[in-house]
Amino acid sequence: MRQSSLAALVALTGATAAAAGDTTSLSDLCTVSNVKAALPANGTLLGIELIPSASTASIVYNATDSATGGAASTTTYSYCNVTVTYTHTGKGDSVVVKYAFPSPDTFANRFYVAGGGGFSLSSDSTGGIQYGAVGGATSAGYDALNGVSYDEVVLYGNGTINWDATMMFGYQALGEITIIGKPLTKAFYGLDEAAKVYTYFEGCSDGGREGMSQVQRWGEEYDGVVVGAPAFRFAQQQVTHVLSSMVEQTLDYYPPPCEMTKIVNATIAACDPLDGLTDGVISRTDLCKLNFNLSSIIGESYYCAAENSTSLGFGFSKRQAEGSTTSSQPEQNGTVTALGVAVAQAIYDGLHNSAGERAYLSWQIGSELGDAETTYNTETGAWELDIPSTGGEYVTKFIQLLNIDNLPNLDNVTYDTLVEWMNIGFVRYYDSLQTTLPDLTTFQASGGKMIHYHGESDPSVPSASSVHYWQSVRSIMYPNLTSDASLEALQDWYQFYLVPGAAHCGVNSLQPDGPYPEYNMVTMINWVENGVKPTGLNATTQAGTYDGETQLLCQWPTRPLWTSENSTAFECVNDTASIDSWTYTFPAFKVPVY
Repeated sequence: MRQSSLAALVALTGATAAAAGDTTSLSDLCTVSNVKAALPANGTLLGIELIPSASTASIVYNATDSATGGAASTTTYSYCNVTVTYTHTGKGDSVVVKYAFPSPDTFANRFYVAGGGGFSLSSDSTGGIQYGAVGGATSAGYDALNGVSYDEVVLYGNGTINWDATMMFGYQALGEITIIGKPLTKAFYGLDEAAKVYTYFEGCSDGGREGMSQVQRWGEEYDGVVVGAPAFRFAQQQVTHVLSSMVEQTLDYYPPPCEMTKIVNATIAACDPLDGLTDGVISRTDLCKLNFNLSSIIGESYYCAAENSTSLGFGFSKRQAEGSTTSSQPEQNGTVTALGVAVAQAIYDGLHNSAGERAYLSWQIGSELGDAETTYNTETGAWELDIPSTGGEYVTKFIQLLNIDNLPNLDNVTYDTLVEWMNIGFVRYYDSLQTTLPDLTTFQASGGKMIHYHGESDPSVPSASSVHYWQSVRSIMYPNLTSDASLEALQDWYQFYLVPGAAHCGVNSLQPDGPYPEYNMVTMINWVENGVKPTGLNATTQAGTYDGETQLLCQWPTRPLWTSENSTAFECVNDTASIDSWTYTFPAFKVPVY
């Protein structure tokens, strides 16, 4: 997010600093004795026993704003850095939580939890400072604060799952940050027990999945949740990262990366005008899916210069590795082949079993095909299979229960094998990592609000996966209402937005002129605290002719359509055929996939 000043945000939302701020300084509050006195008494939080003697408190002066997602801020601030330690009753474990308490003159009666990414929970407790909120981060019992990621500890050894770490990563640790942090916040600042502390969550990618875990498991604790591109439906999501390699092996064709890039860029160019505006952005991937045939690209030429590249593991959208990997690619000069198009089409079609039954959805047409990237063998002069460890590691560690970081090959693996892997993970981690419980009654009934967004051209977490969850919530929570009535009821507290052209949790280098939402938490705070319900989601274009222009994104299920070559003239329209193209069933599984 591009940072506004804290003062401007507080003014916007009408929030006021805590009464304690009028007479109490940060140095008065930031003491170990005050933290110990503020801790919830043991016996009040079932299953949690706090260890007051392990508490720490220290003032951090003139810190630089570390919030991410937009232009850097020059704002500095001071806060009280607190650590709290607890154990689960009878278990003998130890969980350390960091809290960052803003200066009392800027505290706005808010508590904030940030999501992490990949297999990591956020280790930064200061993300809420900009909102006048106390923030928290947790060790989750496996040293997550010091950079240990969950995939490193998911197995005690071959065949033995670390269920404690799995549950803590899945949903429990973040919920416990909150149920400890809220009463601690009130007592720390000397607020009345009945005082309202507005509680927010914000995250994208696995951080989005983490946000959904809180809505589903601890819904009564949160007032406002902002989730982007949630990597939920974990088994299907992670095994899908193996699909591209499976397609290449099945077709026995390992395309040069430049050929796949050409197919994607040619698709973007062809489908860009279908939304009514030629701006380098596919704002309607549904129209592209319905009206564009990839085979029309066959025979088009491509060229990429020779290069050496270094890549780092990143979230769910890059190959994960220990450190960085360096690869070399020769000059690539050729024409798009029928086999190359067949690879792309099969990936966009998604996984089906040998009976032709759909197992899962896939990335929208025009999305980058990063998982299909092959590696060049300098000895043989051929392009070869390169299995992304984002999917390969999930299969080896979570399905096969072997403590190795990637699949060595796909020998004797078929599409049916991928479906079986999905089903094993689906059942095994249904109550921990899948994170798709569709009944959000507790969250809704307690007054919670949620903004859910997803980049339409996300090459890592398919945007249709978010559409499917929204549809599941609507059908489960409002089964007896008419279509219009259920839509109105849902949008009163749960709003979903597709972001045209956007990639995974950010702008898209292949469609750089697209908009991206930047002030989602400001919008959420205004909705929760002032009752200003969004009618759209503010997004800012990042480059090109319309750089800096604000667009109000269409709320699903409406879709943008420009009436002229004017970027401000789009309408949010209902298009039955397009909406139907986003709707999937998964008959390859006997259990409903929400």
